Amino acid sequence: MRHGKKFNHLSRQTAHRGSMLANMACSLIEHKRINTTVAKAKALKQFVEPLITKSKADTTHNRRIVFGYLRSKYAVTDLFRDVAAKVGDRPGGYTRIIKVGNRLGDNADMAMIELVDFNELYNGGKKEVKKAKSRRGGKAKKADEVAEQAPVAEVVTPVAEVEETVTEVENTPEVIDEAPAADNEDETPTEEKA
Repeated sequence: MRHGKKFNHLSRQTAHRGSMLANMACSLIEHKRINTTVAKAKALKQFVEPLITKSKADTTHNRRIVFGYLRSKYAVTDLFRDVAAKVGDRPGGYTRIIKVGNRLGDNADMAMIELVDFNELYNGGKKEVKKAKSRRGGKAKKADEVAEQAPVAEVVTPVAEVEETVTEVENTPEVIDEAPAADNEDETPTEEKA
């Protein structure tokens, strides 16, 4: 009987399951797509989607709540900066689970879970170009302006033509072909009797 079985424990105790889901969520946020089993992918989807919803409102309180689940400041920063910017207008359903077949070792059902807005194949191939950020002051801009304004003088020097003379080819000694050594017809093989 399966009465009251609403939660998949994934054959792990609570602390191990929480750590595993936190690690998988950090990997999903960092790489935007991971391969895992179908059961773990479904559990990860339930774990990570509320965190992505919280990342839409970038407040200190939400960052602390998400950090309590993920336990990685790099993943929290990436989630609030990159992922939240792409999913800002989506009302939910931030992840997609695609079944990819069975694992060779134990025939487990495998799936790929990915963030929906980061797949260029399904989104029509649009890819945003990031603008490089620089912390330097205006020195680089001033140097570029000066380089554009300064005229560049081209110096052209005439090249003298060089004539090549060909010397006669030296005669090399001729190679004499030798006859093969096994052309003797006098010798016939004899059978030895033991």
